[in-house]
Amino acid sequence: MLNIVLHEPEMPANTGNIGRTCVATGTALHLIRPYGFILSDKMIKRSGMDYWDNLNLTQYLDYNDFLVKNPGARVFYATTKGKNRYTDVEFKDGDFIMFGKESAGIPEEILAEHPESCIRIPMGHDIRSLNLSNSVAIVLYEALRQMGFPKLETEGELHRLEYHYK
Repeated sequence: MLNIVLHEPEMPANTGNIGRTCVATGTALHLIRPYGFILSDKMIKRSGMDYWDNLNLTQYLDYNDFLVKNPGARVFYATTKGKNRYTDVEFKDGDFIMFGKESAGIPEEILAEHPESCIRIPMGHDIRSLNLSNSVAIVLYEALRQMGFPKLETEGELHRLEYHYK
């Protein structure tokens, strides 16, 4: 199982969307406090829909608590300051992929401790960053693709649409 980590998320709608993506992919979500909202916020429930109750969720008091409770974890740090593209990493089962808060990203002191594990999504020079929930989806689905989309449905059947093309 892959693990998405949100370091001090600020926007409930992003966190709700990310939670829904985690449920859809069988990925665990880890939230590091403080948050910019309360978990019972209606925006989380609205964006996470009725999937939130099925979420594999772990919460931490702070970054140090995360480290203590996940000793030896292989963590990738998604940041616009990374030198490695997310597509250049070989993701493995059990990996943690951390994303920072919407307004500031992951603190630079954390990034400076792990420069080889910092990954980035390529984008234009005039853009500060992508939306957090979009960034999580981009990197998570690349990791899942590399692993062969374990336990996910990869084929579907057309129902109503097939009749339009006959």
